[in-house]
Amino acid sequence: MTVPNAITLMRFFLVPGVVFALLTGHYGWAFAGFLTAGISDGVDGFIARHFDQRTELGAYLDPMADKLLLVSVFVVLGYMAELPLWLVIAVVSRDALIIGGVLLANVMGHPVAMKPLFVSKANTLAQILLALLVLAELAFSYSSGAVRLGLIISVGVLTVASGAAYLVAWIKHMGGYAETDVEGR
Repeated sequence: MTVPNAITLMRFFLVPGVVFALLTGHYGWAFAGFLTAGISDGVDGFIARHFDQRTELGAYLDPMADKLLLVSVFVVLGYMAELPLWLVIAVVSRDALIIGGVLLANVMGHPVAMKPLFVSKANTLAQILLALLVLAELAFSYSSGAVRLGLIISVGVLTVASGAAYLVAWIKHMGGYAETDVEGR
């Protein structure tokens, strides 16, 4: 097990801690856990790249840990009415559609090479900033007002744009196999 993979596994264990802290009103701990996960994500990536510790396992685990934390935090913040329900549904639905599309392509024998699109990277950054802002507001008892609203709108637009971009790419990918039947002939 490489150091980056061990750090990534630690991020998986942070998820229930952050969720528990949010649900029990320990917002400072939730903020600290989320921030720790974000910093550790950068650290494991740096170590993997600069010390030649990249692994296939890490290539799968790292984005899974990130998504699990982000989706969990969004769902809990939606449950707490800190984020609008429509936004939580959009974020979760986009991720579910991407995972479903990848699984379907694999089952059909036409695996999709997952390459993050620029709009997806921008979406993830906006989601992280929004989650961090809301957690900071809760932890430090302040309101950012228009900044939160702006981030909510940005995440909504970027989530739809990213989902649409992945859908178009998936349709093009699968369209290349339109001439084959289910047995691949």
